[in-house]
Amino acid sequence: MPFLSLSLANFRNLNNGTLDISAKEVFFVGENGQGKSNLLESLYFASYASSFRTHTDSEIAAYGLKDFSVRTQFKDMNEKTSFIGIYLKDGKKKIERNGKTVKDRKELVNTIPCVLFCHGDMEFASGEPERRRFFIDQSLTMHDSLYIDTLRCYKKVLKSRNIILKEQKTQVLEALDLQLVENGLEIQKKRKELIRFFDLYFSDLYKEISGIENVHVVYAPSWKAETSVEILEILSQKKEIDIQMGTTMSGPHRDNIRFVKDGKPFVPGASTGQRRLLSILLRIMQAKYYMEQTHKKPVLLMDDVLLELDPEKRKKVTALLPEYDQLFCTFLPGEPYERYKKTTTKIYFIKNGNWNE
Repeated sequence: MPFLSLSLANFRNLNNGTLDISAKEVFFVGENGQGKSNLLESLYFASYASSFRTHTDSEIAAYGLKDFSVRTQFKDMNEKTSFIGIYLKDGKKKIERNGKTVKDRKELVNTIPCVLFCHGDMEFASGEPERRRFFIDQSLTMHDSLYIDTLRCYKKVLKSRNIILKEQKTQVLEALDLQLVENGLEIQKKRKELIRFFDLYFSDLYKEISGIENVHVVYAPSWKAETSVEILEILSQKKEIDIQMGTTMSGPHRDNIRFVKDGKPFVPGASTGQRRLLSILLRIMQAKYYMEQTHKKPVLLMDDVLLELDPEKRKKVTALLPEYDQLFCTFLPGEPYERYKKTTTKIYFIKNGNWNE
């Protein structure tokens, strides 16, 4: 199992101290607002040096404080005990692995691969296209550091191009367009491969749980072309519109994922439970895709995501969870968590940021 222990200092409302989490399954049980989700956030932060709740690290520090730290002891891929420490002090974040400074978060790729299931995942089903693009890119960057580089290059060129469009200095657009297309095509290729893999299983899984047939996930790229020559022509045709709008109106930054049933949009008429199921299956497929690419099992972090499903669907979803190296779940006290535990499961009861077995 990857995580062995978790040490926290000034992390949200949680008590300063160390948890023994050296079990294949770990359950956090408590009422809302006591710190269960904060514990999952700290594990996620230890894995990726970023939060799934905020882009501003200082917001994570306990009330009235500015600094915090998260340290974890884990087993690496060679079954050796390793350490990661992440510290925020005076507004600066420092990441250490086995005592050595990590200069770029992408160096943490594949270290402790966590797949998070949380309430915010509903945005992947029914939120803005930007959230679905985020999900696609997250699925790819979990294992592919080269994709991180490509995505960063694309965003950097896009930012420069948009500045030029606003300033109407169009004489340098041609050189930027070549870079935009080169990186954009690679992003488009990787995203298409990912969604193709997802849709191999998605319809059957959705039917198995809900009984609803022919629900598919579809990639809708902004560029309806696959060669640099064709895409450069698209950019040329749209240049005047881009200048008028002061921004680049086409490209991977405007891609989308759609859910269709029998070729028609599914989400507008779907119930809350049906949308929740879409988001859960996306996460299951994210974990399956990671395993397919790396032949390694992920860590699953599940934050009360099954509450909106009826008991029968919960049972089916639980049975469909992919193989995992470790599983962390949060439960309310009234939930039948005893039904899911095994003889080796660790259960912590969370109250006012404190934990007790």
